[in-house]
Amino acid sequence: MADQTLETLPRLADALLEVGTRLGEIGAELHALRTPPPSAAPTRGPDSVPSSPGTSAPATSTPGPSAVPSATDPASGATPGSSGPSTSVPGPTPPPGPAGPVPASGPAFGQSPTGSSAYGPAAAAFGAGRAAPPPPPGYWYQPPPPPPPPGPTMWERLGQDGAGSRVLAWAGGVVTLAGVVLLLILAIQRGYLGPLPRVLLGAGLGLALAGIGTWLHRTPAARTGAYALAATGIAVLYLDVVATTSLYGYLPAWGGLIAGLGVTAGGVALAGMWGSQLLAVFVVVCCAASAPVITGGFDTLLLGFLLVLLLGTTPVQLARRWSGLLLAAGLPPVVAAVINIGTTKVVGSDATTTAVLAALTSGVVIVLATATALRRPGDDFTLVMLIVAPVPAMLAPLLLPRLAAAILPAALGALLVGVWVLGQRTSLPRVFALSAGGIGALAFLQATATAFDGDARAIAFLAEALIVAVLAARIRLVPALVPAAGFGFLGLLLALAYPARPDIVTQTPRRLLDTGAIVSLGLTGVVLAAAAIVLCWAAFRLGVLAAEEHTPHAWIPAGLIALYGSTAALLSIGLLASPDRDGFLLGHVLVTVSWTVGALVLLLRGIDSVPMRVAGLSLVVSALAKLVLFDLSSLDGMARVAAFLVAGLVLLGAGARYAKLVATRARS
Repeated sequence: MADQTLETLPRLADALLEVGTRLGEIGAELHALRTPPPSAAPTRGPDSVPSSPGTSAPATSTPGPSAVPSATDPASGATPGSSGPSTSVPGPTPPPGPAGPVPASGPAFGQSPTGSSAYGPAAAAFGAGRAAPPPPPGYWYQPPPPPPPPGPTMWERLGQDGAGSRVLAWAGGVVTLAGVVLLLILAIQRGYLGPLPRVLLGAGLGLALAGIGTWLHRTPAARTGAYALAATGIAVLYLDVVATTSLYGYLPAWGGLIAGLGVTAGGVALAGMWGSQLLAVFVVVCCAASAPVITGGFDTLLLGFLLVLLLGTTPVQLARRWSGLLLAAGLPPVVAAVINIGTTKVVGSDATTTAVLAALTSGVVIVLATATALRRPGDDFTLVMLIVAPVPAMLAPLLLPRLAAAILPAALGALLVGVWVLGQRTSLPRVFALSAGGIGALAFLQATATAFDGDARAIAFLAEALIVAVLAARIRLVPALVPAAGFGFLGLLLALAYPARPDIVTQTPRRLLDTGAIVSLGLTGVVLAAAAIVLCWAAFRLGVLAAEEHTPHAWIPAGLIALYGSTAALLSIGLLASPDRDGFLLGHVLVTVSWTVGALVLLLRGIDSVPMRVAGLSLVVSALAKLVLFDLSSLDGMARVAAFLVAGLVLLGAGARYAKLVATRARS
């Protein structure tokens, strides 16, 4: 019996090994069906007949190195544990490629060509030591592409062939342009030639340099010098237009600006045709740096020429996606506008024109940065331009009267908020849109602070916080809560400092209060209470404070601010009736009674709502604390009696009614 058992075990092991091999082959076929190769699937030969488990077929595999033997014993030619002719199980023909056919002595079954298991550790274990069928189609290993080689360093670039010629050519262009500027200045100082010969000489030199550069560009070996010559010629022409307009007066301001726009557009268009961003940047930088020398300083005409320079480069900059050209053309007008505002403030020249051009500069650069960000979302220079562009428009109100100084930043804020809204509906980068919204909020802050003063400023900030919070909740725009909270915080600070000071609310007035101050107190209290409640409600509605642990804690500060605001509003009613001590006492009686009535309403309406019950009980505690800590010591006479009697009766009625409702609810 033991001998029979020992004879059976090797057969059983061989049978299990054959079952594992068959399962591996089935898994390979299933894997091939599940993941087809990207190209056409390989086909079987016309004579190959696949075998299935439990059957045998004559070996019909194509002889040669691409034939794949079956899982048979190579020594005997028969499957261990079976008594039949040997069978050959052909696998799918591997696709042709540089790897070549899979040899019979390849990796073990269940492994990829790199040696890793293709079907798991179990299949690899069953097929260990056996000849491997070909891997399933589509499994051929594709090595990752090699990493790109590192770019050349600055020293390596300078050491390359032709680097010296490029440096010499562009340096020669800068020196030539500087010589032209010095020649114009020296000719004016010493009276060389006349104004018209100077203009004609500059135009001829510019045209000659640009023409020679265009002619040399036809030869590839001379294109480095061609770029430098053409760029220098275009810059000379532009500066000649500036000199003709600002120094000699041969062209009116509008005519000079049109001529400058034409020269700039033509030069940058030539750079676009040649595909040379360096040529365009050279023209823009040289013109922007040399123009103040010719005009004799930073004035409105110079700012106009720099804006023309920016507008002339815009089509090519957007079409060719040249980030360097955007920065080179966008920064000079912003810097010139800021310097022009400073010099106008000191010298006292035409302030209105300077402010209008500064605002125009900010608007143009913001629109251009937005258009570029829509076309090139990954360009970081657009964010830089968006951040620096509003500076002139936010400094320009220093030159204007109060009304215009408030309108200008308000218009800037509206433009930036429009960019922010555009970012919610288009592919504008999120950081760009949020930056526009934040700067727009600062612009509105500046406009509000400029337009209002004293008590009205606090009311304006609180009203803006209320409006922005409602809009944020309606259009479900979470980032809008940030400026709303900022306006609300500033309004709270100003309210506590001016119209609703704690001493006005808690101390008996020593003199008759002004009607305007009483009205400001009441309006501030109403808007303060509304802003606190709406801000907290909007935060919960938009999910900012959606967690359960935030529910009680977030409403506590909002409720305290709302109580303070309602106290100020009710006190103003008493003071309007009598702007002295009697009105103050009447107002605080109204405050105490209103708190108890509010607690009653919350308890009765919120019998099925835990938050409302908690709020009602908290208001009851607040009313009792006010009665004991404030009314008992600050009020006297009938005011004290009225406060205690009315509050007590309301609390008694509330308690009785609430107990009845609770009992009815328990019985039902």
